[in-house]
Amino acid sequence: MGRNSYWVVKWGAREVVAFDADPRTVASASQNLREIPNAKVVLKSIYDIEWEDEFDIAFSVGVIHHLENPELAVRKLAHAVKPGGKVLAWLYGYEGNEWIVRFVSPLRRRMLSRLPPRVLDVLTYGVSVPLYLGLKILPMRHPYYRQLKGFAFRHIHIIVFDHLHPPISRYYRHDEAEALLRQAGLADVRAIRVNDNSWSVIGTKVAAP
Repeated sequence: MGRNSYWVVKWGAREVVAFDADPRTVASASQNLREIPNAKVVLKSIYDIEWEDEFDIAFSVGVIHHLENPELAVRKLAHAVKPGGKVLAWLYGYEGNEWIVRFVSPLRRRMLSRLPPRVLDVLTYGVSVPLYLGLKILPMRHPYYRQLKGFAFRHIHIIVFDHLHPPISRYYRHDEAEALLRQAGLADVRAIRVNDNSWSVIGTKVAAP
């Protein structure tokens, strides 16, 4: 929707190019970024991007773990950055989400992801309402749930829906998250723990010998 592009511009990026394969998303992001002249939004699949040695940073937040071919997607991002440039991917973590992998993921794959979105949206209230009430009433130690405490109900509902709807959701262990970037030829790869349930993985493109 353009949110991530907005913030990197605010933090000093000279130029930002955002892309997505869904024309509805591209239209919304273009509208949201219309007053930022150094941000451009294009309709393109990550598998089809053709940039080469062009950007200082390429990043993906919350997308790679939903793709059929995440390895190819990361290689495409690595191809787009200059030698010495950075590739960053935010990924669902296995550690901290074991209960989702064990109980929710099988249900999502076999049934929930096959439902019409409108039907699933209604069913999601059966989870999002008690979760929202629990967050507001109960003390939370986990850093992720402490963060969710301050969110509006609609935001909570969307987060729950996002976990139930995608046909593909991968949850990466620490070594798997780092290996995903290393297979793209990136160096100095490190996975940084985020909210005890996800990874921010970053690597550097090395210059060709």
